[in-house]
Amino acid sequence: PTPIFPVPPFRRSHSSPPEFPQELAWQQQDPAERRLSFIPQKFRSLRAVPAYSRFIHERFERCLDLYLCPRQRKMRVNVDPEDLIPKLPRPRDLQPFPTTQALVRDFFSGMFTRNWWNSGFLGKQGSDDGSVRFWEVSTARCLRTIPVGSVVKSVAWNPNPGLCLVAVAVDEQVLLVNPGLGDRLLVAATDQLLDSWEAPEEERIQPVRWIPAGPEERGKGIRLLVQHDKPVTQVTWHGKGDYWASVVRNPGGRQVLIHQSSRRWSQDPFRKSPGMIQCVQFHPLRPYFLVASQRSVRVYNLLRQELTKKLQSNCQWISSMAVHPGGDNVICGSYDSKLAWFDLDLSTRPYRLLRHHRRALRSVAFHRRYPLFASGSDDGTVIVCHGMVY
Repeated sequence: PTPIFPVPPFRRSHSSPPEFPQELAWQQQDPAERRLSFIPQKFRSLRAVPAYSRFIHERFERCLDLYLCPRQRKMRVNVDPEDLIPKLPRPRDLQPFPTTQALVRDFFSGMFTRNWWNSGFLGKQGSDDGSVRFWEVSTARCLRTIPVGSVVKSVAWNPNPGLCLVAVAVDEQVLLVNPGLGDRLLVAATDQLLDSWEAPEEERIQPVRWIPAGPEERGKGIRLLVQHDKPVTQVTWHGKGDYWASVVRNPGGRQVLIHQSSRRWSQDPFRKSPGMIQCVQFHPLRPYFLVASQRSVRVYNLLRQELTKKLQSNCQWISSMAVHPGGDNVICGSYDSKLAWFDLDLSTRPYRLLRHHRRALRSVAFHRRYPLFASGSDDGTVIVCHGMVY
Protein backbone atom coordinates (compact mmCIF):
# COMPACT_ATOMS: atom_id res chain seq x y z
CA PRO A 1 0.00 0.00 0.00
CA THR A 2 0.93 3.65 -0.38
CA PRO A 3 2.91 4.98 2.63
CA ILE A 4 0.86 7.34 4.79
CA PHE A 5 1.88 10.98 4.98
CA PRO A 6 3.21 11.62 8.54
CA VAL A 7 1.17 13.65 11.04
CA PRO A 8 2.55 17.21 11.57
CA PRO A 9 4.70 17.39 14.75
CA PHE A 10 4.62 20.10 17.44
CA ARG A 11 7.30 22.14 15.67
CA ARG A 12 4.80 22.84 12.87
CA SER A 13 2.27 24.29 15.30
CA HIS A 14 1.26 27.96 15.05
CA SER A 15 2.30 28.24 18.72
CA SER A 16 5.56 26.30 18.71
CA PRO A 17 7.62 25.87 21.92
CA PRO A 18 10.56 28.29 22.41
CA GLU A 19 13.23 25.58 22.62
CA PHE A 20 13.49 25.20 18.82
CA PRO A 21 16.44 26.98 17.09
CA GLN A 22 16.06 30.67 16.26
CA GLU A 23 16.35 32.19 12.80
CA LEU A 24 19.93 33.48 13.13
CA ALA A 25 21.30 30.18 14.39
CA TRP A 26 19.35 28.23 11.73
CA GLN A 27 20.75 30.35 8.90
CA GLN A 28 24.33 29.94 10.11
CA GLN A 29 24.13 26.15 9.95
CA ASP A 30 25.02 24.14 6.87
CA PRO A 31 21.88 22.86 5.01
CA ALA A 32 23.05 19.27 5.46
CA GLU A 33 23.42 19.76 9.24
CA ARG A 34 20.03 21.39 9.87
CA ARG A 35 17.64 19.28 11.90
CA LEU A 36 14.64 21.09 10.42
CA SER A 37 13.97 22.23 6.88
CA PHE A 38 12.08 25.31 8.12
CA ILE A 39 12.12 27.86 10.97
CA PRO A 40 9.34 27.36 13.53
CA GLN A 41 7.27 30.53 14.09
CA LYS A 42 4.80 31.52 16.77
CA PHE A 43 1.51 33.35 16.09
CA ARG A 44 -1.10 34.74 18.43
CA SER A 45 -3.92 32.72 16.86
CA LEU A 46 -4.58 30.26 14.04
CA ARG A 47 -6.26 32.96 11.97
CA ALA A 48 -2.99 34.91 11.92
CA VAL A 49 -1.09 32.08 10.18
CA PRO A 50 -0.25 33.14 6.56
CA ALA A 51 -0.16 30.85 3.50
CA TYR A 52 2.61 28.26 3.53
CA SER A 53 5.26 29.27 0.98
CA ARG A 54 6.74 25.77 0.61
CA PHE A 55 3.43 23.96 0.06
CA ILE A 56 3.91 23.27 -3.66
CA HIS A 57 7.53 22.25 -3.13
CA GLU A 58 6.65 19.71 -0.44
CA ARG A 59 3.79 18.26 -2.46
CA PHE A 60 6.15 17.84 -5.38
CA GLU A 61 8.63 15.97 -3.20
CA ARG A 62 5.78 13.82 -1.94
CA CYS A 63 4.85 12.87 -5.50
CA LEU A 64 8.47 12.03 -6.25
CA ASP A 65 8.59 9.75 -3.24
CA LEU A 66 5.48 7.90 -4.37
CA TYR A 67 6.68 7.65 -7.98
CA LEU A 68 10.35 6.83 -7.56
CA CYS A 69 10.61 5.01 -4.28
CA PRO A 70 9.93 1.26 -4.56
CA ARG A 71 7.06 -0.29 -2.64
CA GLN A 72 9.00 -3.52 -2.25
CA ARG A 73 12.71 -4.06 -2.13
CA LYS A 74 13.95 -6.87 -4.32
CA MET A 75 17.46 -8.18 -4.16
CA ARG A 76 19.03 -8.37 -7.59
CA VAL A 77 20.80 -11.60 -8.31
CA ASN A 78 23.81 -11.51 -10.59
CA VAL A 79 23.62 -14.55 -12.87
CA ASP A 80 26.34 -15.67 -15.22
CA PRO A 81 24.90 -15.90 -18.77
CA GLU A 82 26.80 -19.14 -19.31
CA ASP A 83 24.79 -20.78 -16.52
CA LEU A 84 21.55 -20.16 -18.43
CA ILE A 85 22.65 -22.31 -21.38
CA PRO A 86 21.36 -25.88 -20.92
CA LYS A 87 23.98 -28.55 -20.59
CA LEU A 88 23.81 -30.78 -23.64
CA PRO A 89 24.47 -34.50 -23.25
CA ARG A 90 27.57 -35.99 -24.74
CA PRO A 91 27.09 -37.26 -28.30
CA ARG A 92 28.24 -40.75 -27.35
CA ASP A 93 25.39 -40.94 -24.82
CA LEU A 94 22.88 -40.43 -27.65
CA GLN A 95 24.07 -43.38 -29.71
CA PRO A 96 23.25 -45.33 -31.78
CA PHE A 97 23.13 -43.02 -34.77
CA PRO A 98 24.96 -43.00 -38.13
CA THR A 99 28.64 -42.22 -37.62
CA THR A 100 30.46 -43.57 -40.67
CA GLN A 101 29.89 -43.68 -44.41
CA ALA A 102 29.72 -47.25 -45.64
CA LEU A 103 29.40 -47.27 -49.44
CA VAL A 104 28.69 -44.67 -52.12
CA ARG A 105 26.91 -45.22 -55.42
CA ASP A 106 26.57 -42.57 -58.12
CA PHE A 107 23.04 -42.42 -59.52
CA PHE A 108 22.54 -42.10 -63.26
CA SER A 109 19.93 -39.37 -62.91
CA GLY A 110 18.17 -37.19 -60.38
CA MET A 111 16.56 -39.04 -57.49
CA PHE A 112 13.08 -37.85 -56.54
CA THR A 113 12.02 -40.26 -53.81
CA ARG A 114 13.19 -43.28 -51.82
CA ASN A 115 11.77 -45.71 -49.27
CA TRP A 116 12.90 -48.71 -47.21
CA TRP A 117 11.51 -52.13 -46.45
CA ASN A 118 10.54 -52.94 -42.86
CA SER A 119 13.51 -55.23 -42.38
CA GLY A 120 15.94 -52.55 -43.55
CA PHE A 121 17.49 -55.06 -45.95
CA LEU A 122 16.21 -53.46 -49.16
CA GLY A 123 15.68 -49.90 -50.31
CA LYS A 124 14.15 -48.48 -53.45
CA GLN A 125 14.69 -45.29 -55.41
CA GLY A 126 12.47 -43.42 -57.86
CA SER A 127 14.17 -41.05 -60.29
CA ASP A 128 13.47 -38.81 -63.25
CA ASP A 129 14.88 -41.28 -65.79
CA GLY A 130 11.62 -43.26 -65.64
CA SER A 131 12.83 -46.18 -63.54
CA VAL A 132 12.56 -47.67 -60.07
CA ARG A 133 15.74 -49.19 -58.63
CA PHE A 134 15.94 -51.65 -55.74
CA TRP A 135 19.11 -51.59 -53.66
CA GLU A 136 20.62 -53.92 -51.11
CA VAL A 137 21.56 -51.78 -48.12
CA SER A 138 24.46 -53.86 -46.81
CA THR A 139 26.36 -53.96 -50.13
CA ALA A 140 24.90 -50.92 -51.99
CA ARG A 141 24.22 -53.25 -54.92
CA CYS A 142 21.36 -52.54 -57.33
CA LEU A 143 19.34 -55.76 -57.35
CA ARG A 144 16.74 -54.79 -59.91
CA THR A 145 15.68 -51.91 -62.14
CA ILE A 146 12.08 -51.62 -63.33
CA PRO A 147 11.36 -49.12 -66.14
CA VAL A 148 8.04 -47.32 -65.69
CA GLY A 149 8.21 -44.90 -68.61
CA SER A 150 7.99 -41.55 -66.83
CA VAL A 151 9.16 -39.53 -63.84
CA VAL A 152 8.52 -41.25 -60.51
CA LYS A 153 6.95 -38.84 -58.02
CA SER A 154 6.47 -41.11 -55.01
CA VAL A 155 7.21 -44.66 -53.88
CA ALA A 156 6.01 -46.49 -50.76
CA TRP A 157 6.78 -50.00 -49.56
CA ASN A 158 3.94 -51.98 -48.01
CA PRO A 159 4.51 -52.02 -44.21
CA ASN A 160 3.02 -55.51 -43.82
CA PRO A 161 6.01 -57.86 -43.24
CA GLY A 162 4.04 -60.69 -44.86
CA LEU A 163 3.86 -58.96 -48.25
CA CYS A 164 6.38 -57.82 -50.86
CA LEU A 165 4.51 -54.99 -52.54
CA VAL A 166 5.46 -51.50 -53.66
CA ALA A 167 3.24 -48.58 -54.72
CA VAL A 168 4.78 -46.31 -57.38
CA ALA A 169 3.22 -43.00 -58.48
CA VAL A 170 3.87 -42.22 -62.16
CA ASP A 171 1.93 -39.38 -63.81
CA GLU A 172 -1.80 -40.24 -63.50
CA GLN A 173 -1.15 -43.86 -62.49
CA VAL A 174 -0.22 -45.74 -59.35
CA LEU A 175 1.56 -49.02 -60.06
CA LEU A 176 1.39 -51.89 -57.57
CA VAL A 177 4.68 -53.70 -58.08
CA ASN A 178 5.89 -57.05 -56.77
CA PRO A 179 9.68 -56.80 -57.24
CA GLY A 180 10.18 -60.51 -56.56
CA LEU A 181 12.98 -59.91 -54.06
CA GLY A 182 13.44 -61.52 -50.68
CA ASP A 183 11.71 -64.66 -49.46
CA ARG A 184 9.97 -66.65 -52.20
CA LEU A 185 7.05 -67.40 -49.89
CA LEU A 186 6.40 -63.67 -49.46
CA VAL A 187 6.55 -63.13 -53.21
CA ALA A 188 4.08 -65.97 -53.82
CA ALA A 189 1.75 -64.79 -51.03
CA THR A 190 1.68 -61.30 -52.52
CA ASP A 191 0.68 -62.56 -55.97
CA GLN A 192 -1.91 -64.86 -54.43
CA LEU A 193 -3.50 -61.96 -52.54
CA LEU A 194 -3.74 -59.73 -55.61
CA ASP A 195 -5.03 -62.53 -57.87
CA SER A 196 -7.68 -63.73 -55.40
CA TRP A 197 -9.97 -60.81 -56.20
CA GLU A 198 -13.30 -61.67 -57.80
CA ALA A 199 -15.25 -59.12 -59.77
CA PRO A 200 -18.63 -58.19 -58.22
CA GLU A 201 -21.83 -59.00 -60.06
CA GLU A 202 -22.86 -55.35 -60.23
CA GLU A 203 -20.41 -52.84 -61.55
CA ARG A 204 -19.59 -50.15 -59.01
CA ILE A 205 -18.86 -46.53 -59.85
CA GLN A 206 -15.39 -45.55 -58.62
CA PRO A 207 -13.29 -42.39 -58.93
CA VAL A 208 -10.42 -44.45 -60.45
CA ARG A 209 -9.98 -47.47 -62.72
CA TRP A 210 -8.24 -50.67 -61.57
CA ILE A 211 -6.46 -52.17 -64.59
CA PRO A 212 -4.78 -55.61 -64.39
CA ALA A 213 -1.26 -55.67 -65.79
CA GLY A 214 -0.62 -57.28 -69.15
CA PRO A 215 1.93 -60.04 -69.84
CA GLU A 216 4.73 -57.59 -70.64
CA GLU A 217 4.06 -55.52 -67.53
CA ARG A 218 3.83 -58.62 -65.32
CA GLY A 219 7.25 -59.59 -66.54
CA LYS A 220 8.56 -56.32 -65.09
CA GLY A 221 6.86 -57.02 -61.75
CA ILE A 222 3.84 -54.74 -62.22
CA ARG A 223 0.62 -56.37 -61.02
CA LEU A 224 -2.01 -53.61 -61.03
CA LEU A 225 -2.39 -50.14 -62.55
CA VAL A 226 -4.69 -47.68 -60.78
CA GLN A 227 -5.63 -44.97 -63.26
CA HIS A 228 -6.42 -41.51 -61.80
CA ASP A 229 -7.81 -38.49 -63.60
CA LYS A 230 -5.02 -36.15 -62.40
CA PRO A 231 -1.26 -36.49 -61.73
CA VAL A 232 -0.51 -38.31 -58.48
CA THR A 233 1.96 -36.60 -56.14
CA GLN A 234 2.07 -38.99 -53.15
CA VAL A 235 1.18 -42.52 -52.07
CA THR A 236 1.20 -43.86 -48.51
CA TRP A 237 0.17 -47.17 -46.92
CA HIS A 238 -1.94 -48.00 -43.90
CA GLY A 239 -0.12 -49.90 -41.16
CA LYS A 240 -1.89 -53.21 -41.91
CA GLY A 241 -0.93 -53.08 -45.57
CA ASP A 242 -4.35 -53.43 -47.23
CA TYR A 243 -5.41 -49.77 -47.50
CA TRP A 244 -3.40 -47.01 -49.11
CA ALA A 245 -4.03 -43.37 -49.95
CA SER A 246 -3.07 -41.21 -52.91
CA VAL A 247 -2.87 -37.43 -53.32
CA VAL A 248 -3.60 -35.95 -56.74
CA ARG A 249 -2.87 -32.47 -58.05
CA ASN A 250 -6.41 -31.15 -58.47
CA PRO A 251 -6.95 -27.72 -56.81
CA GLY A 252 -10.58 -27.15 -55.95
CA GLY A 253 -11.58 -30.73 -56.75
CA ARG A 254 -11.00 -34.26 -55.53
CA GLN A 255 -7.47 -34.41 -54.09
CA VAL A 256 -7.37 -37.43 -51.72
CA LEU A 257 -8.45 -41.01 -52.44
CA ILE A 258 -8.35 -44.07 -50.19
CA HIS A 259 -7.96 -47.48 -51.84
CA GLN A 260 -8.27 -51.11 -50.72
CA SER A 261 -6.03 -53.50 -52.62
CA SER A 262 -7.79 -56.77 -51.72
CA ARG A 263 -11.19 -55.54 -52.95
CA ARG A 264 -9.89 -53.17 -55.65
CA TRP A 265 -12.14 -50.47 -54.26
CA SER A 266 -11.50 -46.71 -54.11
CA GLN A 267 -13.42 -43.89 -52.48
CA ASP A 268 -13.25 -40.17 -51.85
CA PRO A 269 -13.31 -39.56 -48.06
CA PHE A 270 -14.17 -35.84 -48.27
CA ARG A 271 -17.24 -34.10 -49.56
CA LYS A 272 -15.35 -30.81 -49.66
CA SER A 273 -11.63 -30.46 -50.11
CA PRO A 274 -9.92 -28.89 -47.03
CA GLY A 275 -7.71 -26.49 -49.00
CA MET A 276 -4.72 -27.38 -51.16
CA ILE A 277 -3.56 -30.73 -49.78
CA GLN A 278 0.20 -31.33 -49.67
CA CYS A 279 0.49 -34.81 -48.13
CA VAL A 280 -1.42 -37.36 -46.04
CA GLN A 281 -0.51 -40.03 -43.50
CA PHE A 282 -2.30 -42.86 -41.69
CA HIS A 283 -1.97 -42.97 -37.91
CA PRO A 284 0.12 -46.03 -36.95
CA LEU A 285 -2.08 -47.10 -34.01
CA ARG A 286 -5.43 -45.31 -34.06
CA PRO A 287 -8.07 -45.00 -36.80
CA TYR A 288 -6.88 -41.48 -37.61
CA PHE A 289 -6.10 -39.93 -40.96
CA LEU A 290 -3.81 -36.89 -41.06
CA VAL A 291 -4.19 -34.42 -43.91
CA ALA A 292 -1.65 -31.60 -44.33
CA SER A 293 -2.74 -28.50 -46.22
CA GLN A 294 -0.62 -25.39 -46.79
CA ARG A 295 -0.58 -24.12 -43.18
CA SER A 296 -2.38 -26.69 -41.02
CA VAL A 297 -2.74 -30.41 -40.38
CA ARG A 298 -6.21 -31.86 -39.90
CA VAL A 299 -6.67 -35.09 -37.93
CA TYR A 300 -9.78 -37.06 -38.93
CA ASN A 301 -11.35 -40.03 -37.16
CA LEU A 302 -12.12 -42.61 -39.84
CA LEU A 303 -14.56 -44.57 -37.67
CA ARG A 304 -16.64 -41.60 -36.56
CA GLN A 305 -16.03 -39.75 -39.83
CA GLU A 306 -15.39 -36.45 -38.10
CA LEU A 307 -12.62 -33.91 -37.57
CA THR A 308 -10.79 -34.60 -34.30
CA LYS A 309 -8.36 -31.66 -34.17
CA LYS A 310 -6.62 -29.10 -36.33
CA LEU A 311 -2.90 -28.46 -35.85
CA GLN A 312 -1.60 -24.95 -36.62
CA SER A 313 1.94 -25.18 -38.00
CA ASN A 314 2.96 -21.47 -37.90
CA CYS A 315 4.57 -22.10 -41.31
CA GLN A 316 3.88 -20.52 -44.66
CA TRP A 317 3.74 -23.70 -46.76
CA ILE A 318 3.97 -27.29 -45.49
CA SER A 319 6.01 -29.61 -47.72
CA SER A 320 6.17 -32.94 -45.85
CA MET A 321 4.91 -34.72 -42.76
CA ALA A 322 5.83 -37.73 -40.61
CA VAL A 323 4.12 -39.49 -37.69
CA HIS A 324 6.06 -41.08 -34.83
CA PRO A 325 5.60 -44.87 -34.50
CA GLY A 326 4.14 -44.24 -31.04
CA GLY A 327 1.44 -42.08 -32.61
CA ASP A 328 1.57 -39.08 -30.25
CA ASN A 329 4.07 -36.89 -32.12
CA VAL A 330 4.03 -35.35 -35.58
CA ILE A 331 6.70 -33.36 -37.43
CA CYS A 332 6.10 -31.15 -40.47
CA GLY A 333 8.65 -29.62 -42.82
CA SER A 334 7.95 -26.43 -44.74
CA TYR A 335 9.26 -24.52 -47.73
CA ASP A 336 10.19 -21.58 -45.47
CA SER A 337 12.95 -23.72 -43.84
CA LYS A 338 11.04 -24.54 -40.63
CA LEU A 339 10.36 -27.83 -38.88
CA ALA A 340 7.31 -27.93 -36.60
CA TRP A 341 7.17 -30.63 -33.91
CA PHE A 342 3.69 -31.35 -32.51
CA ASP A 343 2.71 -33.26 -29.39
CA LEU A 344 -0.87 -34.40 -30.01
CA ASP A 345 -1.55 -34.80 -26.28
CA LEU A 346 -0.23 -31.35 -25.41
CA SER A 347 -1.58 -28.71 -27.79
CA THR A 348 -2.58 -27.90 -31.34
CA ARG A 349 0.37 -25.49 -31.53
CA PRO A 350 3.94 -26.66 -32.23
CA TYR A 351 5.82 -27.99 -29.23
CA ARG A 352 9.06 -26.91 -30.94
CA LEU A 353 9.69 -24.86 -34.06
CA LEU A 354 13.18 -25.60 -35.38
CA ARG A 355 15.08 -23.49 -37.91
CA HIS A 356 18.15 -25.60 -38.55
CA HIS A 357 18.13 -25.38 -42.34
CA ARG A 358 18.77 -22.38 -44.55
CA ARG A 359 16.51 -23.39 -47.43
CA ALA A 360 13.26 -25.27 -48.04
CA LEU A 361 12.67 -28.64 -46.38
CA ARG A 362 11.73 -31.46 -48.75
CA SER A 363 11.35 -34.48 -46.49
CA VAL A 364 11.10 -35.40 -42.81
CA ALA A 365 11.10 -38.82 -41.14
CA PHE A 366 11.07 -40.51 -37.73
CA HIS A 367 13.26 -43.49 -36.90
CA ARG A 368 11.17 -46.59 -36.23
CA ARG A 369 13.11 -47.74 -33.15
CA TYR A 370 15.53 -45.06 -31.99
CA PRO A 371 14.69 -41.56 -30.62
CA LEU A 372 15.80 -39.85 -33.83
CA PHE A 373 14.20 -37.82 -36.58
CA ALA A 374 15.74 -36.42 -39.75
CA SER A 375 15.03 -33.58 -42.16
CA GLY A 376 16.33 -33.07 -45.69
CA SER A 377 16.61 -29.63 -47.28
CA ASP A 378 17.41 -27.90 -50.55
CA ASP A 379 20.61 -26.60 -48.95
CA GLY A 380 22.11 -30.05 -49.54
CA THR A 381 22.09 -31.22 -45.92
CA VAL A 382 20.25 -33.86 -43.92
CA ILE A 383 20.11 -33.09 -40.20
CA VAL A 384 19.53 -35.94 -37.75
CA CYS A 385 18.11 -34.74 -34.41
CA HIS A 386 17.73 -36.57 -31.12
CA GLY A 387 14.12 -36.34 -29.91
CA MET A 388 13.22 -38.52 -26.94
CA VAL A 389 9.52 -39.43 -26.85
CA TYR A 390 8.06 -40.97 -23.68
